[in-house]
Amino acid sequence: MISMMFFASMNLAVKLLNSLDTPVPTLELILVRMGGTLVCSVVYTVYTRVPDPILGPRSLRVLLTARGMFGLLFLFPNYWALKYLSLSDDTSLSFLSPLVTAVFARLFLKEAYSKKQACAALCSLFGVILVARPPFLFDRLGAGRIHASSNLIDGDIPSAQRFIAVGAALLSVLGGSMAQISMRAIGKRAHPMHMMNYFSLWCVLTAGPGMALFEIEPVFPRQWQSICMLVMMSVFGFLAQILLTMGLQRETAARGSMGVYVQVIFAAVFELIFFGTVPSPLTVAGGVIIIACAVCVVLSKQPQKEVATVREPVVEEGSVPRQQSDESQRLLGV
Repeated sequence: MISMMFFASMNLAVKLLNSLDTPVPTLELILVRMGGTLVCSVVYTVYTRVPDPILGPRSLRVLLTARGMFGLLFLFPNYWALKYLSLSDDTSLSFLSPLVTAVFARLFLKEAYSKKQACAALCSLFGVILVARPPFLFDRLGAGRIHASSNLIDGDIPSAQRFIAVGAALLSVLGGSMAQISMRAIGKRAHPMHMMNYFSLWCVLTAGPGMALFEIEPVFPRQWQSICMLVMMSVFGFLAQILLTMGLQRETAARGSMGVYVQVIFAAVFELIFFGTVPSPLTVAGGVIIIACAVCVVLSKQPQKEVATVREPVVEEGSVPRQQSDESQRLLGV
């Protein structure tokens, strides 16, 4: 639950940086945050003498590369969507990830997928419609322009622009789910920090050249508050990932996952305090539906020994001990 507070705080820092007179470019935000994560991860692996500290085991580098690429696909659309979505909207949409991951696990890893999960996915889609409020449905109801965040100049976001932002948030869910699938395929054969290294390295190698390619001028905040936001974004993101892993190592996956949903509470509180934004009734209803469906799936999950259909990889010499949690490896960095 504390990790969720740090995740919400990180998103708050991104939102505040986007509200500056000269907003910090999305690629610059990624470069700053993941650059700090990369330094911390490399220092840890080298200091603790993890085998192959930078690139990881040779036989897993293709999967590790996929994990890094999908992690980037998760991070970039999410940061961009935060320019036009409220914290509570973005957080509510992120709760689709467990259901999407379940579908991908069935397709790629041949894991069980029950009718209850399929029903929850359809209900969650209805919740997404309430949060997204697509123009072709809601413009007819007189919702041509939807209030999203008081930190914008005119206080409103055009519904079409908001709909595109929702699409970016859903793309982020897709990337995050595929990143979890790639980590599940890696299993215990690589150290969790190897996955962190590839995630942060791909982000840094893409964000830096991307700014040069598209001639994006970096923004150097001159006020101390903005500098603090940049530091918060990097530090809180790293702490959130570490604490989430620690929690899942000490609690069952079903019970530990319940703590994830308190992020929407932190997001709503931060949004009210810093932006004075009260979520609309439709957003609240959609968020409740998505959360209820996700909680239903988590609570109905069968014991691991009954549903595990993925072949357990043989632990090679020098790899991570068996007692480390599969769940921590899947979620670390996402």
